[in-house]
Amino acid sequence: MFRHVKELQFESKPEKPDALYAMKFQEILGGQYGEMTVMMQYLWQGWSCRVPGKYKDMIMDIGTEEIAHVEMLTTMLARLLEGAPAETTAAAAAANPVLAATLGGMNPQQAIVAGGGPMPTNSMGVPWNAGYIVASGNLLADFRANAAAEHQGRLQTSRLYGMTDDPGVKAMLQFNLARDTWHQQQWLLGIESLVEEGYADVVEHSHGDEEDQRWNKAVYSPNPGSTSGEGRWAQGPTLLGDGQIEYVPDAPPLTDDTGVLPAPDPNLFATYDGSQGPGTPGTPGGGVRQATEGLVGKVKDALD
Repeated sequence: MFRHVKELQFESKPEKPDALYAMKFQEILGGQYGEMTVMMQYLWQGWSCRVPGKYKDMIMDIGTEEIAHVEMLTTMLARLLEGAPAETTAAAAAANPVLAATLGGMNPQQAIVAGGGPMPTNSMGVPWNAGYIVASGNLLADFRANAAAEHQGRLQTSRLYGMTDDPGVKAMLQFNLARDTWHQQQWLLGIESLVEEGYADVVEHSHGDEEDQRWNKAVYSPNPGSTSGEGRWAQGPTLLGDGQIEYVPDAPPLTDDTGVLPAPDPNLFATYDGSQGPGTPGTPGGGVRQATEGLVGKVKDALD
């Protein structure tokens, strides 16, 4: 259950409308690293969390705060769009007739589709995509993704901060910058806690005993003249403490496999030189048959 109060978390009052800036502002709402993404990412992680208590509660706390940030941004966008498109077109036409032809450079959908309101899109009008979110069920992986998302989102907010002189917009962005700074630290501290309490290792290495042991401590440097061997990542003990890092300069191929593809299905009309012999014609049900045969084979192997 979620609770809503009428007051915004922080004031969202621009000094004056600015539809051109509103188009740019859309990025930190509906872009890949915008507030809609972190809101959905954290809530999804929280709903999927299998560790009741402080970890789940922290995820849900931040996710719920991000709902408030989305509300603040949508409110700011609606106020930035006040008077658009007529006011914007007139102002733009006075300076540049080309801009006037496109409603002063604003996102036309903000007027045509949203009636002068915000859109769940990025600054180019691309709709927000659920594929932006990360919710793996592994808290170490998710917390690292969260810290990166806050880092990227804060960077974009900082860039937008430098694109306006409006004191009201700046005041709200100052608040958002502060929250993004802290959320980065909160996720990083959460990672420390996960490791200290035994929920995770420093590095994700499930099935570590099945890894190719020859290559799980090696820096593979295939570029002649590379200086990557000078970094800490190329020398000294591993983070897992299970040995020393090996640096492999001018690293050679590890196989003679040149990646030659099989002959194509002649019904697909791919360009082909005949070097792999004739291709096997496929049938409409071929893919289903292959999948079925593979499943049957696995069952037989298990029974044997």
